[in-house]
Amino acid sequence: MIVDLEPKDNSRLYKTGIIQQTAYWSTVKKMQGIDTVSYNFKSKAKDLYGHGQEDTFIVGDVLIMLQHLDDEHCIAYVPYGPEIEPCEEQQGYFLEQLSEALRYYLPKSCIMIRYDLSWQSQWANEDDCYDLHGNWIGLPSKRVQEMRLNFSTENGNLHKANTDILPSNTLFMNLRESEDVLLGNMKPKTRYNINLARRKGVVIQSLGLESLEVWYDLYRQTAKRNNFFLHDINYFRIVLSAKANNTASPADVYLLVASVEEKPLAAMFLVISANRATYLYGASSSENRNLMGTYALQWRAMQFAKEKGCTEYDFFGISPDADPSHPMYGLYRFKTGFGGRISHQTGCWDYPLDKSKYAYYSAMEFQNQSYHI
Repeated sequence: MIVDLEPKDNSRLYKTGIIQQTAYWSTVKKMQGIDTVSYNFKSKAKDLYGHGQEDTFIVGDVLIMLQHLDDEHCIAYVPYGPEIEPCEEQQGYFLEQLSEALRYYLPKSCIMIRYDLSWQSQWANEDDCYDLHGNWIGLPSKRVQEMRLNFSTENGNLHKANTDILPSNTLFMNLRESEDVLLGNMKPKTRYNINLARRKGVVIQSLGLESLEVWYDLYRQTAKRNNFFLHDINYFRIVLSAKANNTASPADVYLLVASVEEKPLAAMFLVISANRATYLYGASSSENRNLMGTYALQWRAMQFAKEKGCTEYDFFGISPDADPSHPMYGLYRFKTGFGGRISHQTGCWDYPLDKSKYAYYSAMEFQNQSYHI
């Protein structure tokens, strides 16, 4: 397999529902002080999918974040990219060849490429990974995963990362269905809570930058309640204000707020790119939770996305299964109540460019579990 590579301007990134691979996201990261680069790649369809004419080529692109570790070292992080998904037998070889092509374009200080793959997990259709009731029971050992992905490679250089950065398990709603069908596919308690919120007078509004403090107060309460890292308010100001309108892959960002009698109950960032709406960030009040503002908010977001022409809604992150001990189990229980299709994705894979420095970094990361972007 030969992967031809060509640098491109970030503004020309192809239109996609994966917001982390858009010109909009590159603008967000630039405003956050993170360098981004992008490339076109071309490969024979036969090499990617095992069939097709010899002279048929597939063209795609990839957006890369350059995360500086110190003055002398950086890593190349590919959020949910590349989007093009080869057949399972060719995935490892494709990543290897793409990485070797990228090696000559990335800075000499780059010690590794980390692909945060949104591809379907190679075990998603394996019966051994589900129990008798059809519940996902998880992946095999790291060693087994690496053996499978490296099977077709020349150098066996792909390593399962110590951590997944973006969610590797999510839930998709099919917005091609009518509202009646969507409601009918929800769990009875979820439908009841949506109706309860309506009866209690919960309303949903789309607000602008001037209301960012409303969001941040709810977000601060959520972070305290769930003990997670608190981003600075400027982080969200950038996400809401970044524009990429004169590019090939813009995105529209909406701050939706649920309230009753002008008292905020819950809020979310809804991002629309191509045919997909993504529930990117959410927060809720620690008070008046019995008014079910979060349920009303999600249902209105789906209706709003349908009105904007979206065909799918990405809930963006759940636990891999219904394990009460998992830190994301609450999200699993809440989001799966709306129905939808669970997607188990491939997650983060590393391709070292400097093996000795990568080994050191990987060991330190395993100890700290602190790298996020």
